[in-house]
Amino acid sequence: MIELLAPAGDLEKLKFALLYGADAVYVGGQNYSLRANAKNFSLEDLHEGVLYAHLLGKKVYVTVNIIFHEDDIFGLEDYLKELDKIGVDAIIVSDLYVVRLAVILGLSLEVHLSTQASVLNENAALFYKEMGVKRIVLAREANVRDIQKIKEKTGLDLECFVHGAMCTSFSGRCVLSNVVTNRDANRGGCAQVCRFTFDTDESPCFSMTSKDLNMISYIEEMIHVGVNSFKVEGRMRGIYYIATVILAYRRIIDKILTHSLTDFDKKYYLKVLNRVANRESAPQFFKELPTEKEQYFLGREEVSNQDFLGLVLEYDEKAKKVKIEQRNYFKIGDVVEFFGPDMETFSYTIHKIENDLGESIEVANHPNMIVYLPIDKPLKKFDIMRVKLFDKDEDL
Repeated sequence: MIELLAPAGDLEKLKFALLYGADAVYVGGQNYSLRANAKNFSLEDLHEGVLYAHLLGKKVYVTVNIIFHEDDIFGLEDYLKELDKIGVDAIIVSDLYVVRLAVILGLSLEVHLSTQASVLNENAALFYKEMGVKRIVLAREANVRDIQKIKEKTGLDLECFVHGAMCTSFSGRCVLSNVVTNRDANRGGCAQVCRFTFDTDESPCFSMTSKDLNMISYIEEMIHVGVNSFKVEGRMRGIYYIATVILAYRRIIDKILTHSLTDFDKKYYLKVLNRVANRESAPQFFKELPTEKEQYFLGREEVSNQDFLGLVLEYDEKAKKVKIEQRNYFKIGDVVEFFGPDMETFSYTIHKIENDLGESIEVANHPNMIVYLPIDKPLKKFDIMRVKLFDKDEDL
């Protein structure tokens, strides 16, 4: 089984992730999750999300991966039972007590071991397997030899991060946030102090930030060595980022499985992914230890991405007109493109814009305003309009 696993910070993001090609999503509940600043899911939200995913034949995993202090234990047993009742497919945990409790309770859901446990060797993996863990989310520091050996010796499902933010410390085992801001990194409060800039005698902008992870060029090799689930980081990210990244990996994985992947495909989707992010990216630990080239030390530029122009709300087949919710400024004469999960990306030159009163306008410059564009090609709800990135036939 090959799985593409997407982040979802709320119900809207869950639906976009699944529509754009994820086989499963991982979400945080309002307790026991390492993304305390995300909106996260109430039990009612989880119930709705699970129903939606299961109707599509897809899965939902819930993070219960904080490091538990004594006060955190209260209510945990009831919470796990409720997740099981809702039909959650798996919980992602790091604390051994939670692993043991889930087994004692006889829950139907699977137990997946979080990357917070930092598993990098076969003996650790076998220990957790004996405890009842069905899948290991390997430490981000796992290299290709680690992955292959663990797979060969354990037969466990292996999940690896392939895209998104990296931790400067070892798979989240950092206390900088605790010391500097009194926010506990291992209970969901990380302030990302590693991304701060510091004044020193040598430089006024010293930092210690890792560049993002990007494994799109190595997916085929990861499949070959036994990775089952390809995990994208980003529960705090927006729908445009999720849709773009998940669709890119979906297309790459499908082409690998159908033996139709080309060098052009890899170059094209790598370029798409590099454009959507606001930090540079690298394969990090997969082939060799990262060097100074995979990190930021003396400043960086993180530009907010403005490519997301509009969200398709509906398409009028008879009038050949698309209804769009504007997200960023566009005007008559702009060359844009539309992409979605069930279509080939195509470009379009805007020659007419109507507002919701049917009046012709020159620009769409108000956030979330409703506009209409005449387009011959049919579109679907939740397709996306963005800035034209580049020509597919240009030199990549």
